[in-house]
Amino acid sequence: MNLTLHFLLFMIAGASIALVPLVIGYFVRPNLPTPEKDAVYECGEPTIGSSYIQFDIRFYVVALLFIIFDVEVAFFFPWATVFGGATQLADTRLSDDARRNLTDRLLDLTPGTTTSETMISAADALRIAWTGFGDILVFFAVLMVGFAYVWSRGDLDWVRALMEQVRANKLREREAAAAERKSQLAS
Repeated sequence: MNLTLHFLLFMIAGASIALVPLVIGYFVRPNLPTPEKDAVYECGEPTIGSSYIQFDIRFYVVALLFIIFDVEVAFFFPWATVFGGATQLADTRLSDDARRNLTDRLLDLTPGTTTSETMISAADALRIAWTGFGDILVFFAVLMVGFAYVWSRGDLDWVRALMEQVRANKLREREAAAAERKSQLAS
């Protein structure tokens, strides 16, 4: 059998595993609609009012920002693994056996495959660690620039209208104080 046929069989089997229980359930389950079953169900809370209300966009923005920053923070974990292994390998007091084992773990090799010629030296491990540290600093800086941009746009202000009113009041107070100083200097 060729590779295309294997792939096709795999796709058919995967689709069947997903679709066959749904089709069987459609034909087997009873169809007994009631007003209670047709009611909107949201996390166990009773429905109050119409379900067709305008949903505030702020919830979407905050959820989207959370997902973006949460996914970006997930990128720290692989980095921490490599950085931790590299800093362990950078220790000059390690024995050759420990260095071989750490090299196997860092490079995800079968234990015992690293030889004395292929194991990572302390100097190379230190270079890997510093390169990784520089990479994560750049990544974190980009993350913070994005956070500062979102913050400066006011996307994190929950009640934007209130925040705009507070800013306008502060601006009026500054203008009034400047006008008062100007009038005092003129007299």
